[in-house]
Amino acid sequence: MTETQQQPERSIAEWVTFSIASLILTLIVSLVSYTWINEKNQPPILSLTKKETIREIDGQFYVPFEVVNTGGDTAESVQIMADLLINGKVAESGEQQIDFLSSGEREEGAFVFSQNPRQGQLNLRVGSYKLP
Repeated sequence: MTETQQQPERSIAEWVTFSIASLILTLIVSLVSYTWINEKNQPPILSLTKKETIREIDGQFYVPFEVVNTGGDTAESVQIMADLLINGKVAESGEQQIDFLSSGEREEGAFVFSQNPRQGQLNLRVGSYKLP
């Protein structure tokens, strides 16, 4: 004699729970796939801009700047350099270190000079970075 055991029918609560779990799983798989397909496979692209406003406080001149990573990868140890040229010679220089810039991230900072940057030529540049 073989007895066939009949499984009890699923309740509405079980079907709702199963549907929600399936929807969440499908959403996660879709987002991971979308991110993987549209991922930028570019190295860091760093752009540096000097803000127009130079502040003078107690004989010090503050030159604000902003650096943006428009590339795909994260940059670590981003080195920003500034040289103040007066009469064609480097009168002062400065260096900033930014720990990391992920894709699309921006950081702001300022260089401080004892001589007025408006009386010379100020050169700002990204000196280097490393990949994580």
